[in-house]
Amino acid sequence: MIAIIAGTNRPDAVSLQIAQLYHQLLAERGATSQILDLNQLPPDFAFSALYANAGKNPEVNKLNQLMTEAEKYVFVIPEYNGSFPGVLKTFIDGLPYPNPMRQKVAALVGLGSGVQGGVLALSHFNDILSYLNVETLALRVKLANINKNLADGQIHNHLYNELLNTQADRLVAYAPALVQV
Repeated sequence: MIAIIAGTNRPDAVSLQIAQLYHQLLAERGATSQILDLNQLPPDFAFSALYANAGKNPEVNKLNQLMTEAEKYVFVIPEYNGSFPGVLKTFIDGLPYPNPMRQKVAALVGLGSGVQGGVLALSHFNDILSYLNVETLALRVKLANINKNLADGQIHNHLYNELLNTQADRLVAYAPALVQV
């Protein structure tokens, strides 16, 4: 199963719309996936579910279980203030130890309202994944000017659709290396 993480808790986020599109792409390839919407996190999860309270919040435990059961990940990450949303970092920090993403693979999709398409967000997030020993696909899709290229829940940009399809193909076909670190 592939977990698709909509990387913000902002209500009605574009990242959730892109996560839903990616879910469709994976289904077309016969891959099972599930969307993890960070908007499902309780508002106080940083206090009610982390550190001394780890494992005590059933809503967060359910999301953590999804991350643990996933074999692969897709992170759909909007760029916030030159990086990625803090709620995503807090969610990652609150995952069980040892981190369940270790030695798995992730595909990264960046979103931006400007011309960079979340490139800084993806760069910063990739550093964290590298630290956690999560392999990332080389093709990182950057969807610039997303508000001009998304309408009615569909991307209306041929190149963006081609990139997402190529990345989905690579993710589905990905097989981990035999060497375990």
